[in-house]
Amino acid sequence: MKSRLFLIPFTLLLLLILSACDDAQQRLSALSGPTMGTTWSVKFTGSPRDGIPALKTELEAALEQVNQEMSTYRPDSDLSRFNQAEAGTVQTLPEDFAKVLAAALKLSGDTNGAYDVTVGPLVNLWGFGPDPDRFEPPADEDVQAALRRIGWQRLTLQGREATQPGGLYVDLSSIAKGFGVDKLAGVLKEAGISNYLVEVGGELVASGTKPYGQPWRVAIERPEVGKREVEKVLKLHDIAIATSGDYRNFFEEDGKLFSHTIDPRTGYPVTHHLASVTVLHKSCMMADALATALTVLGPEEGVAFAREHELPVLFIVRTNEGPKEILTPAFQAVLDSQKQEK
Repeated sequence: MKSRLFLIPFTLLLLLILSACDDAQQRLSALSGPTMGTTWSVKFTGSPRDGIPALKTELEAALEQVNQEMSTYRPDSDLSRFNQAEAGTVQTLPEDFAKVLAAALKLSGDTNGAYDVTVGPLVNLWGFGPDPDRFEPPADEDVQAALRRIGWQRLTLQGREATQPGGLYVDLSSIAKGFGVDKLAGVLKEAGISNYLVEVGGELVASGTKPYGQPWRVAIERPEVGKREVEKVLKLHDIAIATSGDYRNFFEEDGKLFSHTIDPRTGYPVTHHLASVTVLHKSCMMADALATALTVLGPEEGVAFAREHELPVLFIVRTNEGPKEILTPAFQAVLDSQKQEK
């Protein structure tokens, strides 16, 4: 009997311990902070291998590394040193920088320059880079002068060796945030976390589920100036999502909006009626860059490119009757599969 009496409280204690462990694994934790002129956030379940304070330190260090390598806002970054280098200079790039630059160069070629990693002079000229903001369009001759400095074909990258041909200004702002998201996801995996949602400046990647098996849900915003309305809600299953639009970052003169999305082929902001592009991809780096590329390409070229490459993309076009959605077959397949989920 003594043995039996001892086993009852021990069993109850074991159940309480197991229940507490289960609760700890299902508890949603959140970390956030500033980065890249915007903010980052991480939500996750489970316990990091070395604790939450150490995890936050590692996440911040990863973002600091991306900034120090690829920011045009830091005069001492690896990217700024390349942009300021004299003609003929060969610079050995850090591994991550070389990886991102290689991906940007490939997309530049795949889109025939609609996406051009050397677009920096135009971005700065129109007031959307580290130079001061502007509130009126630049002179045509200044646009033409900037265009003469642009051309992804002039940039040579062999492994980690990049050659500055002279006057080339690389801008990775359309891809570095997405890479930062992927970088944070890698830190979480190393810490033993498999269920998470990572966001940097609106670009996201999700892995696993929320507590108790619930899916991560994200809202795609309706592209309307001055409003915050939801166009569509998606469940994210081990995938990244990025959106590019012209309704948040622009300036206006005489009632005309000038978007921050510059077409490197013309030197001017895009003028078509494509309001936003949302891309799903296994890599947030590529989702980020593709969203920009497809925005430049516009509702006809962009949709054709996305279909050809079987990309899951949601295009929203402005019409006289209001916003119109154009879904690629791959994006529609994602929606169809989610409708079948319980």
